Amino acid sequence: MPVPKPSDIEAQCAAKGMRMTEQRRTIARVLAGSEDHPDVEELYRRCAAVDPHISISTVYRTVKLFEDSGIIERHDFRDGRARYEQMPDTHHDHLINLRSGEVIEFQSEEIERLQAEIARRLGYKLVDHRLELYAVPLDDKPRR
Repeated sequence: MPVPKPSDIEAQCAAKGMRMTEQRRTIARVLAGSEDHPDVEELYRRCAAVDPHISISTVYRTVKLFEDSGIIERHDFRDGRARYEQMPDTHHDHLINLRSGEVIEFQSEEIERLQAEIARRLGYKLVDHRLELYAVPLDDKPRR
């Protein structure tokens, strides 16, 4: 597996004055290059393919460090495992396929407007939110 290029995660770590070991760089690059939302075990498997000397405890510690520093975001998509993604540049929401576990990112101006309007009607100004939709495919057969 080729070593990924420097990532935004690395740049954010440098901006925060974080010491970057080669193993932290590997974790940052693998996570930044992920198209999905891997959990620590999956992230470890991908990192070990780049650096066979990396330990799962190093991955756990580094993920915690990145999360505590606001560089990556933790998600709990009801599958019993914490999953991670690089802190997004723009806001997006998630639809989780309960059958396959696939996480689909989406944006909807209509939903954004509606959430702000609901907050206003209730006497609040919306400052942050997280939307997760849990779904099954339309052609899903009911379980018996």
